[in-house]
Amino acid sequence: MTTLPGDVGTGLAQRIPPRVYLLAIPVVIALMALILFAMGRTPICTCGYVKLWHGVVYSSENSQHIFDWYSFTHIEHGFALYALGWLLLPKAPVAARLALAVLVEGVWEITENSEFIIERYRAGTISLDYFGDSIVNSIADVGTMMFGFTLAYLLPIWSVAAIVVAIELTLLYVIRDNLTLNVVMLLHSIPAVKAWQAGLAPP
Repeated sequence: MTTLPGDVGTGLAQRIPPRVYLLAIPVVIALMALILFAMGRTPICTCGYVKLWHGVVYSSENSQHIFDWYSFTHIEHGFALYALGWLLLPKAPVAARLALAVLVEGVWEITENSEFIIERYRAGTISLDYFGDSIVNSIADVGTMMFGFTLAYLLPIWSVAAIVVAIELTLLYVIRDNLTLNVVMLLHSIPAVKAWQAGLAPP
C-alpha cells in the first residue's frame, strides 16, 4: 500500500498531544504581534484609547479598535480555514487544524499590514484613511477567526452556509462591502463598485 505525503503528515499530527497544539496558539499570536510591532504597526489606536466596538467604516479609526464591521468577515475566515483543514488533514486532531488555522490567519494579518497591501487597499478602494490595523485589532481578528472555526466545527454545514449568506448580505446593506467585494476590489478595483461604496463615505 502506497503512503501519500498527506498521510505521513496526518500520522505525525495524530501522535502529538492536542494540548501541544493548543499551547502553540498563544505563541503564534504573540509572535504575530511582535512581527507587526517590528513592522511599525501601532499597539492601539493612535487616538489614545481602545473601544470594544467602532462602527464607522470610513474613518481613520476603522480597524484600530477591538471589533468593527469587518470582524464579521473574520468569522468567515474561520469557516474557510476549518473547511481547508478538513480537506487537507481530515484525520488530524481538530486542535491541530485549529493551530494551523491560527498560523494561516496570523500570516494573513502580517501580509495584510504590509505596505504593499495597505497601498492596494488605498488605491483600489475608497479606504483613503486606511494605514493598517492596530495590533490589538489584529489579535482580535485572529480571535474572531477562531470563533468562526469553532462554529464550523460545532454546527451543521447548512447552518454555516446560512451564516455566511447572512453576514455577506448584512455587510453589503450596512457598509456596502463584504468579504467577497473586499477580495474582488483588492485584486482588481471596479470603478462602478468604488463609486457605489463612496455613497457612504463622508465628503
